[in-house]
Amino acid sequence: MTPPRRLVAVTTAVTGLALLAAACSNTTGLPAPVYANAVDTVSLYALRRTAITLPSAYSIQDRLTVRTDTTVNLDFAFDFDSVGKPRLYPTAALHLGTASGLQPTSTAFAAITLALTGGYIRDTAVTADTGKVFYVVSRLVTCLIGSVPLYAKLHVLTVDTTARRVDFEILADQNCGYRGLAPGLPKQ
Repeated sequence: MTPPRRLVAVTTAVTGLALLAAACSNTTGLPAPVYANAVDTVSLYALRRTAITLPSAYSIQDRLTVRTDTTVNLDFAFDFDSVGKPRLYPTAALHLGTASGLQPTSTAFAAITLALTGGYIRDTAVTADTGKVFYVVSRLVTCLIGSVPLYAKLHVLTVDTTARRVDFEILADQNCGYRGLAPGLPKQ
């Protein structure tokens, strides 16, 4: 019979080898994902002609609505243009750098499972009519693997011209280096 101490050591060694094999099979070089992707429902208010205390922008990294007067950690903001069209503004369109971007798509929100790596509109606003779906890329964020963007998908639910508000659902992948846009932990 094997002494208990030796059995524990053998079990620990086998478990360690299994973990090492799993880590070696990760060909992406990314750390294991920590944040589970989830769909949030969000409301933003127009930058102009609404109370300054109302949020007008969104931060993918924080998964929060933010006020543009209290933070620079934003990825896009909402407003109505001069002819009354609802618009989403990436950071360059707000003269806050060129990192974030939006890309309209005809793909259904639920069908999007992986973010695109290019083609984002970064320097002009995009129309945000009810029913529109967008891929979203954040400004660069610093994490263990360096400075990288985060990705999200967005679906405009309603535009309220009286309240000067847009309601949308958004799923943001907060795991650095990942592009998964399905609910749950992204795959490596």
